[in-house]
Amino acid sequence: MVRSTNSASTKMAPSNRIFTLALLLLSILLVPVVGQDPKTQYVYGTDAHGVTRELPVNRYPALYTGDFGDCLGGESLFNITKFDAAYYADNLTIVFHLDGTSNIRNDSLMMQISVDAYGSNRFQMVFDPCLLNIYSLCPLNASMPVTGWAVIPVGPQQIGGIPPIAFDIPDFEGSTTLKIFANSSQTQIGCFQAVMRNGNTFSHPEIVAPILGVFILAAIIASFSTAAYGFSLPHMRMHYAHSLSVFVVWEILQSVFFSGALSVEWPSVCVAWWSNFAWSAGLINVPAISSAVNSFVGVTGNSSQVGGAGSVVLNNAGGLITQIYGRSLGIPASASIMKRNPYNASDPFDYTWAGEPVGLGLPTPGTWYGFWGNLAGFSLPAAAALMVSLIWLVIAVALVALSVVLFKFLLELLSRIRLIKNDRMSYFRSHWLRYLGLAVLRTVFISFFMVMLLTIFQFTNGGTGSTTAVAGVTFVVYFIAMATSIALACRARTRLGRFEATSDRVVFHRARVLKIMPGLVPAWESTLRDQGLEVKPVFSIPLSRVRHVNHDSDSPSIHQDQAYIKKFGWLSARYRRSKWWFFSYYAVYLFGRAAFLGAGVGSPLVQVYGLLIYEIIAFAVIIILRPFEGTRNNALAAWMLSISKILTTGLSVAFLPEFNIDRIIATAIGVVIIVIQGLLIIGMMILVFLSAMSSWMSLSRNREEFKLDYLESTRVKYFEKMESKAADEFQPRARNRKGKDKEDPDETLGAATEPSFSVLSVHRNPKIEDEDEADVLADLEGPTIYDPQSPDAPSRAIVTRASRANSVGSRYSVASLPRAGRPHQSSVSSRDFAMWNPATIDRPDSSLAQRLDGNGAPSVHFGDESDISAARKLEGQISYQSLRSPTGSRPGSPFSPGGRMTPSRETLARYAEERSRSNSTPIPYIK
Repeated sequence: MVRSTNSASTKMAPSNRIFTLALLLLSILLVPVVGQDPKTQYVYGTDAHGVTRELPVNRYPALYTGDFGDCLGGESLFNITKFDAAYYADNLTIVFHLDGTSNIRNDSLMMQISVDAYGSNRFQMVFDPCLLNIYSLCPLNASMPVTGWAVIPVGPQQIGGIPPIAFDIPDFEGSTTLKIFANSSQTQIGCFQAVMRNGNTFSHPEIVAPILGVFILAAIIASFSTAAYGFSLPHMRMHYAHSLSVFVVWEILQSVFFSGALSVEWPSVCVAWWSNFAWSAGLINVPAISSAVNSFVGVTGNSSQVGGAGSVVLNNAGGLITQIYGRSLGIPASASIMKRNPYNASDPFDYTWAGEPVGLGLPTPGTWYGFWGNLAGFSLPAAAALMVSLIWLVIAVALVALSVVLFKFLLELLSRIRLIKNDRMSYFRSHWLRYLGLAVLRTVFISFFMVMLLTIFQFTNGGTGSTTAVAGVTFVVYFIAMATSIALACRARTRLGRFEATSDRVVFHRARVLKIMPGLVPAWESTLRDQGLEVKPVFSIPLSRVRHVNHDSDSPSIHQDQAYIKKFGWLSARYRRSKWWFFSYYAVYLFGRAAFLGAGVGSPLVQVYGLLIYEIIAFAVIIILRPFEGTRNNALAAWMLSISKILTTGLSVAFLPEFNIDRIIATAIGVVIIVIQGLLIIGMMILVFLSAMSSWMSLSRNREEFKLDYLESTRVKYFEKMESKAADEFQPRARNRKGKDKEDPDETLGAATEPSFSVLSVHRNPKIEDEDEADVLADLEGPTIYDPQSPDAPSRAIVTRASRANSVGSRYSVASLPRAGRPHQSSVSSRDFAMWNPATIDRPDSSLAQRLDGNGAPSVHFGDESDISAARKLEGQISYQSLRSPTGSRPGSPFSPGGRMTPSRETLARYAEERSRSNSTPIPYIK
């Protein structure tokens, strides 16, 4: 029963004329759109529970088909442009729609439709198309197009095999198959299969890719800024080493996607999940690029239909005729192949959930085997994978180079219009061509694993001669370029010494991993012995160790060698001083992993088990070496990424065809893999955010104050930890029986062993003889200096303030007399002249930067040894807050009642001028 519903018009009140006019104008604008919408039509349906309800005809079914293909490998005697099937659980009906043509002259048919879900047949039915009034198939005639459409009612017993969870679980794993048989020869002449869907999926690349892109862009900016900001190369390298490695971030995304390169039967949930990360490997399916690449790699044909000539004989003991009589091979078909009609919005019975013919070079829909099935998740043929990836790699390299050039000219523009200072990012602006070259080399190094895997896979998969030639040239060029760069980097550092092999042991002792989890931490026995460290070993493993002995004892260390940093810092800058060569080992590891994934597609057992053992060995090596100088990089690359690889490969063993596990169990294991990799991605995103914050702190190292006051102590600790990490000294902390860290003996040296007290603060109330508060704070501002360049000098005074961390004058007076009782002004020492350096007055250096720049204390000349000793006592002290507020006004004194604000700058300058005129001792001025 079908009925139409018309919406009643709503009458507006006369008083709401403005609202009525606005509504009328809006309706006029929407007339072209609203006029195309059909009137909603409804049908009555009864579900499996006996509930009858009114249902719109344009509703989405519970299960419906997606893309479809020829399950006879292109041998079906039909050319199909539409194959749609759906199951409506709300009225227990199965609908299928078939459009196409055939080259069979005249024959009667039998058809079978079946639904498979999670490896088992859940529904099947054999029927005569004549009984369902499909007249174009009753009988089949080459002169008549095939237009089959049928509604098949089913009972609860027939669909009882479909579990209820199938209607809600993401990426339903199932397929609908339609088989066509010729009665005259009892031969199967057509087979078409379509993947089943329920509308829920893990595949959302249009959402996931932009979100991850934002985090990757943040990681790139944070990493590049630490490498480009500063003047001292060793100091810049130290800050760069503690930013999160973009190489590791990119490897995480690629490792997630290339998990699907193993030759196993993947569950559909994994394939959908990995499609969110295909862009990280340069596998972006743009129709314009894909169509151009397909013609080059030999993927040709008619993508608007599936099927072709040929037949397959039924295997039922040989009692059937093996040839179709009367095939219309010599007669041109009167019904030419038509493209699928687009969605008709004016037809209330049309639908939008239909699939399309499977793309050229793709496997049959509903199968997800190996890397081919992984690429089919976003409709990319395996033969075109390498070419598409190379095209996007060239685009990425061009974007990187263009970004560096634009950043250089942007800085120059901002400097010209005086939005930034002239010396801002001066090192980068004067060496931008070197940065450009190193950025391109770093991008090539990041893509090394991807290119090696795809080229080796192209050799294994085969293809046209032109594709194989491109793969061979790319492989040779990439391999030689990386091998040469690594060899030159190692030779530049080892040419002045020799290698020696010694026997050593790896000692495992108890410690807390990441300061949270208790575990076993490895260390070389020779390292512990050389540094005089004692640990309680749990067990040890004898190993051989290769060392390089440098003959030149005066040569700088790897991270102090500025010439080496300029040439090969893009390879070694992030690693510890003793593990600077780790990039060479990791390149070999990545090449071995690419060989397992690319060359092992024909031997699933060897590929999966070999890669699992390989990952376990690599994990042990990277944990023992702890190569990165930054803690976050070690946590992400050595622990999180390696554990994710091992668990993913280990769980993939269950998908091997030899085990043939239940597909529901396979789906559950696939969800576990998604959870593991999802946690890895979330952890990466958190570390990217923390790296952006730490890089912000690194960029503020020349500032005395940090914008976020509550992070000031964290910033100082971060800088101090950075310096201690740069020393690359192994210092395990001793532990007591309860597992807690013992206090450092040096920290407790001299501590009182008897009852004692300590003064935390002293509060002084104001007295009658105290002068105005401004007189006290003006002394804190430092000496008043006449500016000889000023037109009204000496009547105009400039009040300057030296950093309290640099100023010994911060402890200027310890006398108990109030300020009004002091007989005269204290004398001026030579230290005051040093602090009146015009360079420091114009732009004083940050005391925090002077302490942490690695170049020692600031260059200040003192008058006598007492001054030097006083400065040494204050060296290393930190000024945690400034006496100035961010707005430029001075805060109230902490000792003043009510926290009254101090006078303005003009008032302070006037007080200073009056004191200078009344003082008999002339104040020196700067010429």
